[in-house]
Amino acid sequence: MATMKIKKGDTVKVIAGKDTGKEGKVLVVDQKNAKVVVEGVNMVTKHMKPSQANQNGGIVQKEAAIDVSNVMLVFKGKTTRVGFKMDGDKKVRFAKATGDVIDK
Repeated sequence: MATMKIKKGDTVKVIAGKDTGKEGKVLVVDQKNAKVVVEGVNMVTKHMKPSQANQNGGIVQKEAAIDVSNVMLVFKGKTTRVGFKMDGDKKVRFAKATGDVIDK
């Protein structure tokens, strides 16, 4: 399986779909299905039954997964594609727009 170029905690911008242009932090990464959940993006209405955790139940707004191909990493305020290169003996992500290393 290929390595995901987006990680939990990254800031991303939506480049396709109903929420085009919105930015947010990645909350969850699903590598198997190549999907990410982004804070405040792709909000859906969910009808919740009363439970131990949620006593009242009701209608709740929550984020749904969005395909990783529809988001782009924001690095230093600019959207960029992500590549991998070897930094000594360690594999690191780098921004293709600037060539800067993203993670140390």
